[in-house]
Amino acid sequence: MGLFSIFGKKDDRQFVSKEAFEEKSTTQLNMMPVLMEKLRELNVDEDRELMLEFFFYTNTYQKAGAFAKELSNLNYEVKYGVSQGDKKLFIITGWSDRIKMKDAVVAAWISQMCNLGYNFDCEFDGWGTIPDQ
Repeated sequence: MGLFSIFGKKDDRQFVSKEAFEEKSTTQLNMMPVLMEKLRELNVDEDRELMLEFFFYTNTYQKAGAFAKELSNLNYEVKYGVSQGDKKLFIITGWSDRIKMKDAVVAAWISQMCNLGYNFDCEFDGWGTIPDQ
């Protein structure tokens, strides 16, 4: 063990298993109609475009940073750091660009976020928005 190995200690363990990814993706897509119904109650119709807030978790700062950079490449506003609730986890959060609030468009965005997160070993933990943007 080298002198500096304690400073750059890496956690190479996989954070999101294939099974967890599939389960989380299904859960996120199944929750979407409820969230969309709430938006409709707030007079957000299908033609409205809103930015969506997103949340991801992972187990290393390096993974969080790499994923944040990828999301920034999509022109998303992104920040990342240590989770307040669990110091062993890292959170990636931010806002998408404007997205049409059609069910199919939002479902496609959710699928994209789940898949993109999985590719960077980050778990998509959900999304939200503010109708008055």
